[in-house]
Order: sequence, then structure tokens, then C-alpha cells
Amino acid sequence: MELGQVLGALPLLQDPDVLVGAGSRDDAAVYRIADDRALVATVDFFTPIVDDPRAFGAIAAANSVSDVYAMGGKPLFALSILAWPREVLEAGLLGQIVAGGAAKLVEAGAPVVGGHSIDDPEPKFGYAVVGEVDPARMITNEGAQAGDLLYLTKPLGSGLAATAIKRGDCPRQLEAEVIALMTHLNRQAGEAMVAAGVHAATDVTGYGLIGHLVNLRVGAEIELSRVPLLDGVRELAARDLFPGGTRRNHEALAPLVLWEGLDLQDQLLLCDAQTSGGLLVALPADRAEQFERLLEDAPWPPARIGRVTDDGSIHARP
Repeated sequence: MELGQVLGALPLLQDPDVLVGAGSRDDAAVYRIADDRALVATVDFFTPIVDDPRAFGAIAAANSVSDVYAMGGKPLFALSILAWPREVLEAGLLGQIVAGGAAKLVEAGAPVVGGHSIDDPEPKFGYAVVGEVDPARMITNEGAQAGDLLYLTKPLGSGLAATAIKRGDCPRQLEAEVIALMTHLNRQAGEAMVAAGVHAATDVTGYGLIGHLVNLRVGAEIELSRVPLLDGVRELAARDLFPGGTRRNHEALAPLVLWEGLDLQDQLLLCDAQTSGGLLVALPADRAEQFERLLEDAPWPPARIGRVTDDGSIHARP
């Protein structure tokens, strides 16, 4: 069943305090509890994508809390979600996963206050995270305007790298870099975009850069040469190590994009399914310098990858 069919089965919302619901396909739900306060709620979990259990827990935590940052919010607390084959995998591995996730959420200032677990043949781990935001400063995936500049705050390539890691075929340096990327919180980027007054934002995860760009619901031009990639990712792409999620993204999104001179490999790179990726933001040109300055000490500098247009189409160029 397609996502649209699933969402269509939900009852029509008529609560005026639901500021962002499932119909918007935004990063998180937002519910107003006072004139100047709203709760931001999100949930995410997935199967292991790296061999190091502690790193997997930290990645799951950083990925889950990212949705709150993408809305301009501050995380408050988290509840863990766990599926574990208790008769197959030792409890020591589970302890490392839980510890890695909890430590990352302590870094985010969002303690783990509980959770739920089930016995399952395949391990899965993640969190439901609750945060808060001032409704007047909330940022959604709508609001981008023609002429806005598009920035990306982390390099692409985690989908390719994770696939190579699973196959035992990822260079150690790239494995270390992609783990550092996926465990890095989007907190600084989220604070920077709020301070700079961006018009719209989303975090880049499973739908890939193009999929999340489509969710901004505007025309855009992006240049592949400006899109940052992890070192070594192009070599993995040349060996066709794209995950299945990337191929499904491309199949669904390719008809929506004008691929101007990009071959299939380049198109797949822009559709690569990410885990705990960066923020994609649209902001006025006169605020770009402030945004860049606020992130000048970030591990990866924000990259200006294109601009918003008024023709309603997405153009991807070399």
C-alpha cells in the first residue's frame, strides 16, 4: 500500500490546535498547548546499519531527534522503541545499543524516560521524541519563496556507505566518517536556521535529497557540483552499491525532475536514501551570510546547492 493511501485512511483533522499533522508530510507533528508553546512529536526506528552496536544506538537517536530540529524546535524527552530477537542475540549487544542512544540523547538534552520492547526476529531500534517550539517561530516544509537560496548542512552518501558496510566492503576511513556524520546532531544547524529566519526547512533522510526537495512543494534548480558528497562515495556509486531504498526513490521521483545532463549514476546519488542526514533549508539571499557565519565552526560547512524558482519544476544540473 502506498503512503498516500495509508494517510488517506486517517480521519480528517478538525482540531485547531493541530498546527502540523500527517497531511502535510512534514518532519514532525506539532500541537499547540498555549499561545506561545507547542509540542513537537516524532517517531523513527530502523534495523542496524553499522556493525558497531553503540554507534548504531547513537545513529538511531540522532536520526530520531533530527525531526525536532528541522521544525525549529528543542527536544524535551524521548521514549525508546525496541524489537529484539532475544533467543538469538546476546543481551550485551542490546546494552551497548541502548547506552549509545541514551548518551546521544543526553548530548541533545533530551533524557530517555521510558520505552517499549517486543521479541522480534529482526532487531530494530529508535525513539519517539517530544520537543517544544514557539508557534510563531516554527519552521515547516512550506513557505519557500522564489529567489530563496537552498542550503544543505551535511554531505550525501550515507545510503551507499551503509550498504558497503553491511557487505564488509567499505573503506575504514569512509566508515568512520559516515558514522561521525550520522551521529552528529542537527542541533547547531537547527538553531542557525531559526536565528537566520529561513523560510522553510526539512531534514534529508530516507527520501533522499530530491525527495525532500519535492516535499518543499516549490520549483527549484540544483547543481550536482555544489552538492557535498562524502569522500569515497563516488567510488561506491561506480560499483553500483546503491541500496534498494535509493532505487525506489529514483523510480518514484524521476518523472518529477528535469535531469539536465545527469546520467543515471548522478541521478541516483541525488536520490540516495540517507540516515540522519543534514538539513535542507530555503532562505532569502540577504540572510545567507548570517546562516553561513553561524555554522562556520560546524564539522561540515553548509553548502549552497541551488535556489528556489517560480516555474514549479525541479531542475537538476551537473
